[in-house]
Amino acid sequence: YAERAVPGNAARAAEAWADISRREPANFEAAWKFARVCYFLGERAPARDQRGYIEQGIAAGERARRLMPLRPEGHFWAAANMGALAERFGMRAGLKYRKPIREALETVLRLDPSFMQGSADRALGRYYHKVPGVLGGSRTLAEQHLRASLAYDPRSTVSLYFLAELLIDARRTAEARTVLQQVLDAPLNPEWVPEDEDFKHKAAARLTSLR
Repeated sequence: YAERAVPGNAARAAEAWADISRREPANFEAAWKFARVCYFLGERAPARDQRGYIEQGIAAGERARRLMPLRPEGHFWAAANMGALAERFGMRAGLKYRKPIREALETVLRLDPSFMQGSADRALGRYYHKVPGVLGGSRTLAEQHLRASLAYDPRSTVSLYFLAELLIDARRTAEARTVLQQVLDAPLNPEWVPEDEDFKHKAAARLTSLR
């Protein structure tokens, strides 16, 4: 997984964690790490395989939550995979998982708000941005959570990019340009190089389109 950007490595990691989970169904580490790699593959695997990985990631995250409910990992990666399904595969999935996503992320905040440098706040910021207002979405809450996540890591490419998208939708274009430039200027985090590179590419494209 550490070298997941190398073609084939993430799929091999998924196979390894899935195999351990089958042999050791009470193995918490295998469950949440399988959920994590499924989230990665849900975006980068061939299109025909993406939904399957995400659904496996949800199941693995839920298993991790049951095994160790006082640890944040299962709650977070279950929510991340639910969110991926909701964003990529239509309104029905979004409606199904709207409440479970929020509840899982709020659980992470209660257990450890600093988990993965404020990832629960980051994901809740995205949640409140993308959920329609009539269903509980709120740009105000979205910005509050995204800025809370940036308190843990001011140079997080994903938090900055999500904030920039929110600012664009709020027609705060000048602020959005500044934040997008911060994404481009941020150093690569050694633990999240593939993700940082993705968000830098996205930020460059959005910045060009705003000019």
